[in-house]
Amino acid sequence: MNKNLTAHIALLLTNLFFAINLSAVKFLTNNALAQPFGINVIRVGVSVILFWMLFLLKPAKVSIERKDIGRFLACALTGIAINQLLFLKGLSLTYSIHAALLMLIVPILIVVGAAIVLKERISLLRVTGLALGIAGAIVLISARDSKGNAGNIIWGDVLIVINAISYTIFFILVKPLMIKYNPIVVTRWIFTFGLFMVLPFGWTEFTNIQWQSFGSTGYISLVLIVFFGTFLAYLFNVYGIKILGAATAGSYIYTQPFFAAAIAMIFLKEPLQPYKIIAAVLIFSGVYLANKKTAHD
Repeated sequence: MNKNLTAHIALLLTNLFFAINLSAVKFLTNNALAQPFGINVIRVGVSVILFWMLFLLKPAKVSIERKDIGRFLACALTGIAINQLLFLKGLSLTYSIHAALLMLIVPILIVVGAAIVLKERISLLRVTGLALGIAGAIVLISARDSKGNAGNIIWGDVLIVINAISYTIFFILVKPLMIKYNPIVVTRWIFTFGLFMVLPFGWTEFTNIQWQSFGSTGYISLVLIVFFGTFLAYLFNVYGIKILGAATAGSYIYTQPFFAAAIAMIFLKEPLQPYKIIAAVLIFSGVYLANKKTAHD
């Protein structure tokens, strides 16, 4: 099979896995089988084991330079600890459709981050895109929706937004490491450092997981979260970035809300109200304008 086609399929599957991940997490938390921080311990811990097993199967350079350790730790903090802890906690409180849509503000935040850190110029078009994206997020967060399985929508949405900010910082911090080292090596070390950061927050919830109540659906959900939604998703994403570039790989994030909405409506019975469609239009328009190249770029 053509390498480019394989990479496109890998990226499509990555975002499908991420979308499935949303509903799988919601199933476990909605049914009080596991709490979000406890799920995170399993998610990160098992992924670390799998990444190191992958290293044993295909050894590669494992050491990192001492001067880069600080950046690796910062990436683990923003990309694993803060990002995943707040994302799963926020997801447990809001709708999976909300989470998928709010994560689309990441490309907009990256534009803002590049302007601040790299002194890149922000055009009127990008300012308009930023305003539309924020408007869409406000529509979601301010909605008083009482249908479906969401315990505290506003607080959950706020945590998802903070998570998106953390992930944006991670994206900026990790770029030099991805250039300097093999991307899989970078991911392995970030997950390894991140595990020690999430353990203090998730250990109690991990020990309280109701294993005896899981049943087949519960264990299938856990496999979907850990193996498909984390390990394979990260590997496929890294492969897609390597073959097609970060810009192309990043564009596939726009497929997530469609996958997430379909899966959530079928399996979680989450309703698709008009305000969610309005928010989606605003956020998609904002992302498009914020990342649109102009004659001055």
